[in-house]
Amino acid sequence: MHRVSTWLINAESWLDARGKGAWIAAMVLGFIFVWPIGLALLFYMIWSNKFAMSCRKRHSRHALKFSPTGNAAFDAYRDETLKRLEDEQSAFVGFMERLRQAKDKAEFDQFLAERRSQPEQGTEVPA
Repeated sequence: MHRVSTWLINAESWLDARGKGAWIAAMVLGFIFVWPIGLALLFYMIWSNKFAMSCRKRHSRHALKFSPTGNAAFDAYRDETLKRLEDEQSAFVGFMERLRQAKDKAEFDQFLAERRSQPEQGTEVPA
C-alpha cells in the first residue's frame, strides 16, 4: 500500500510539473485504455481544481503580491509603479462613473423636455 501511495504522489508531482496539458493527456489516455482510470482522473482534476477553466484563480483583482527580488531599488520601483497604476485605475473608474451619471441625466432631461412639450392627454373637459 505504501508503494502505491508513493507512486501516486510521484505521478501527481510529475504531471503538475508538466502543466494542465499533461493532466488532460493522462485523462484522455486513461479513457482510451482503461476508462475507469480516465474517469477517476477527471473526477480528481475537478475535485482538486486542476482542471479549472476560469482565470479567477490566478487573476483575482487586488491580489497581486510579489515576493522581494533582493534588489531594493527594483522592488521600490515596482511598488511605486503598481501604486501609481492602482491610483490611475481608481481615477479612471471614477471618471467613467461620472460620465455614466452625466449621460443618464442628459437622457432623463431629454425625456422630461419631450414629455413637457407634448399636450397632456385625458385632461380635456368634454363639451
